[in-house]
Formats: sequence, structure tokens, C-alpha cells
Amino acid sequence: MTGPMARRFALLLVCLSAAWALTARADDTAAARAEMVETIREIAEDVAIGKERRPIDARVLEVMGRIPRHDFVPPRARGLAYADRPLPIGHGQTISQPYIVALMTDLLQVEADHVVLEIGTGSGYQAAVLSPLVRRVHSIEIITPLAETAAQRLADGGYANVQVRAGDGYYGWPEAGPFDAIVVTAAASHVPPPLVRQLKPGGRMVIPVGASFMIQHLMLVEKDADGAVHSELLLPVRFVPLTGGH
Repeated sequence: MTGPMARRFALLLVCLSAAWALTARADDTAAARAEMVETIREIAEDVAIGKERRPIDARVLEVMGRIPRHDFVPPRARGLAYADRPLPIGHGQTISQPYIVALMTDLLQVEADHVVLEIGTGSGYQAAVLSPLVRRVHSIEIITPLAETAAQRLADGGYANVQVRAGDGYYGWPEAGPFDAIVVTAAASHVPPPLVRQLKPGGRMVIPVGASFMIQHLMLVEKDADGAVHSELLLPVRFVPLTGGH
């Protein structure tokens, strides 16, 4: 085979090889996500949250089984994207381990009509997990380059109901509230009063509380229908610190 026909045949082989490689990579990441979800299930069976062991909501696991976590980590870390461990994302920040993302999302008990506030956008992965489960996600990141990169990544990924802005999350986003749920992905020395004020009656907030770079505790904060606030320490965790002017 010579001439134009040979060139066309060679081009076809290249296209088929590229298509096969893309399919293989998609299959690999799908299998890795499925394994990640199974790991989350197994951990949930072994870890007591408060006084009980509880499975992660199937809706949360289904979403995490679809979202490409490898798109939310730096290229050098993509080989570990589906391992159950935190990974560095630059600027001294990390993306939380998948089990913790699943647990915090589950604890919020979100519904399809909910509006959620996230403090600490990071790479955007937690916001991406929330996106299919709720009506709107407002996410604040204090490190401007991370906020800008995450906003672009989420827009490119089609997470149209997520809005990201750079700012000090301690003070929340009052003009977008009140919120049905608030998730804080950095450790605070105390529960920020502005966030409590922006939580709706009946709302839930999940926040790690404790000293910087030490063992903290994941806390569930609930505001009842009368506006009274109740909190419960759930389990030891370790997060990067919440920073800002407070």
C-alpha cells in the first residue's frame, strides 16, 4: 500500500490508537473510583461516628463514584488521586481524603433544594461532590490563586450551580445566606459566630475544631427550629488551619 491510501490508513491507525488509549484511561479511572467507594464503605463500617457506626448515604457514594477526583489534584499526584489519603494541592493546602469528604457530605444531610456554603474551596473537589446533590453551592477560598483555579476548573467541569469567590471564610457569605448547610474544610480554634448566624433554623454545619497542626475534632453543629444551637464532637481529624483576619 503506497501513496495517499497508505497515509490515510496510517492516520486511521493513529486515531484508533488514541481512541483506545482514551477508553483505557477512562476504564482505569472508573475502576479506581469504584475501588475508592468500596474503601469508603469499609471504613464507615469500622469507624464510630459519635456513639454509633453508620453507613454513608448511597447518594453521596454514587456521586463520588462519578466525579473525576484526578481532575482536582496536581498532575504529579494523579497516580494517587483515588487513594484514601489527603494530597497536597499547593500553597500549603491539601485535598481531604475521600472518606472524610464522604463523611462530611453525609453529615450535612443535604436535599435537592438546599443552598450550601463551603469554607475552604481548595481544589474544588468538595464543592464538586456537593453540586449534584443540592440547588446551589457558595464556596469561599482565602488563597486567591486557589480560588481562581478552582472556579475555572468547576466551570470547565460543568458544575454550573457552584459559585466561588476569594475571601475570608470566617465571616461567611451573608448576602447569599442563610444556608441550609455549611461545611468548613479547615480547622478553626472555635466555631465562627458569623457562620452560626448564617445557618438556617433546622440547618447543620460540619467543622473541624482544634489547635492548628494538632489533632482536632470534627464537630456537628445543629440549629433547631427555635434557633437554639447544639453541637457534638464526632471523631478526631487533622486539617490545615483556618486562616484570616479573625
